[in-house]
Amino acid sequence: MKLITAVRGFKDILPSEVGKWRYIEDKAGEIFGNFGLHEIRIPVLEKTELFKRSIGEATDIVEKEMYTFLDRGDEYLTLRPEATASVIRAYLQHSMHAADHVVKLFTIGPMFRRERPQKGRFRQFHQINAELIGMDDPRADAELILILICFLKSVGMLDPRLEINSLGCSGCRPSFREKITGFLKDKKDGLCGDCLRRLETNPLRVFDCKQESCREIIAEVPQLLDYICPECRDHFGKVKEYLTALDISFAVNAKMVRGLDYYTRTAFEVTTGSEGAQNAVAGGGRYDGLIKELGGPDIPGAGFAIGVERLISLLPMKDEEFAAHPRLFIAALGDEAGRFAYTLCNRLRMQGIRAEMDYLGRSLKSQMKRSNKLNSSHTLILGEREMLEKKAELRDMKTGTQETLSLDNINNIVKRMNIEHPTSNIEC
Repeated sequence: MKLITAVRGFKDILPSEVGKWRYIEDKAGEIFGNFGLHEIRIPVLEKTELFKRSIGEATDIVEKEMYTFLDRGDEYLTLRPEATASVIRAYLQHSMHAADHVVKLFTIGPMFRRERPQKGRFRQFHQINAELIGMDDPRADAELILILICFLKSVGMLDPRLEINSLGCSGCRPSFREKITGFLKDKKDGLCGDCLRRLETNPLRVFDCKQESCREIIAEVPQLLDYICPECRDHFGKVKEYLTALDISFAVNAKMVRGLDYYTRTAFEVTTGSEGAQNAVAGGGRYDGLIKELGGPDIPGAGFAIGVERLISLLPMKDEEFAAHPRLFIAALGDEAGRFAYTLCNRLRMQGIRAEMDYLGRSLKSQMKRSNKLNSSHTLILGEREMLEKKAELRDMKTGTQETLSLDNINNIVKRMNIEHPTSNIEC
């Protein structure tokens, strides 16, 4: 019978890898919590209309990449391709704006896009998202970027490089759209089919094109920063001032746009030089019109998303550095020792100590090999003689030293291993 494998572009996260994932997620909760962000957990499935209205129907995500299907109730549903729209939907649905005019949220979870799988890109991928809602002050933009940089450095990312730009607002962007459209219409022969279509629907999307012929033409396109209004120019200037005050290095990239239509004013990306063309690990920006577009009040917001798979590929630490290992392995020889070991092993677990034992009745040599393979810090050796004397041999697996302990009180074992009892012991 043929073996069933995972769907192409969907990847298992194996036990040997989970430790690093958990470390990153825990660090996100710690750093984001320091800045006052609260976690929110959102569904992976949403109404398709949510993403059409927020991301933009002319984007590659909506046109080509979404996993969309017709539900039995004749309603189109989509596996979320990004998190911000879902967070804002929850923010509005549960009237969070009524409880506080400033709301800071973060979420961690899988996203889904049907694009060609390649190195570092999957059809199910994971993101860490942060959203600051209710503040249009440029200090909020700088604070958001600070959160991102602090987190990336805290998990060990080397040399994060920040690029920023201003995409203008709904008031100043039309003049630029007119200018860029006029420029590109004279270059139509050199544009790909997608860019020709984007020229009619949303000219800013041409900046996302990866075709070399289009890239050469785009390099000559007028810069958006030359056309933003005085208010947007002042906002962007202050963002740069606050970043400088926070000692955050940055470069202005006037050609950078984000792949989602809801972005306005400040946009940013964090890149690294270690992965060639696919070097962006995080990006975000301001989305002041999104909440209103989704039927809510005219409330500003800003956020970012971190690609977890990309981040993990960039970190210098090895998976084994994060692997969980037993503190104690119990090597038992004989039926009586096996029964005692079974009870002791589970009592230690209920005391908060990670413990393991052998159920196969193998030799002491085989059990010691098993303890080594699990990288246990200690091994407790029990045999017929030990049971008679109510003692056991505790071996330090790193130093090889061994000492005799009484079995009358398991707390003796706990203390000898320098493990403090946790406050949340299991009571059965």
